Amino acid sequence: MDLSPYVTAFVTLFVVIDPIGLAPVFIALTPGMSAAQRRRIGFRALVIAAVLMMIFGLAGESILAAIGISISAFRIAGGLLLFLTALDMLFERRTQRREHQGEGDPPDHDPSVFPLAMPLLAGPGALATMILLTGEAPGIGHMVMVNGMMLSVLVIAMALFVIATPLANALGRTGVMVVTRLLGMLLAALSVQFVIDGLKGSGLFP
Repeated sequence: MDLSPYVTAFVTLFVVIDPIGLAPVFIALTPGMSAAQRRRIGFRALVIAAVLMMIFGLAGESILAAIGISISAFRIAGGLLLFLTALDMLFERRTQRREHQGEGDPPDHDPSVFPLAMPLLAGPGALATMILLTGEAPGIGHMVMVNGMMLSVLVIAMALFVIATPLANALGRTGVMVVTRLLGMLLAALSVQFVIDGLKGSGLFP
């Protein structure tokens, strides 16, 4: 059995999902949370992302085509949603809301579904990659191997999420605030790039 296509699939998904780059973003999206809370949020986000990518690997192109949505439009929508999250991070709105809550109050925002599961983990690029990779060859075996590569990347992401709390403790409150602002700027740029790529793919612009 030739494993080279699956090594390529793993590398492609690793680059697209970028678990190393998501680790500091995870810290920025979960300020003030305990290690247990971060683990729960990280695990929930990864399960949701895995299910979404499996569904899109199996029938993504058919689903989008059936409702008249192109991958380009999907990418633009993901970019716009990600830009809203970047604004929250840049202006510390999420931190301000938490500071006005009582000590025993639950957090007002659970980032596991949005933006962690989607569009950060299972973003337009990752979903489109799953559609392309699973379409390279017919057969259940190929489908299982591609999904196995995807799950391997998500396991690596979970391992990095687990060490997020010690990293946040090392940075301290000031360090986390600096990282949050910096990553908010990077997320804003990433979201704009999503929109640009979507516009290019739509054929509206050269």
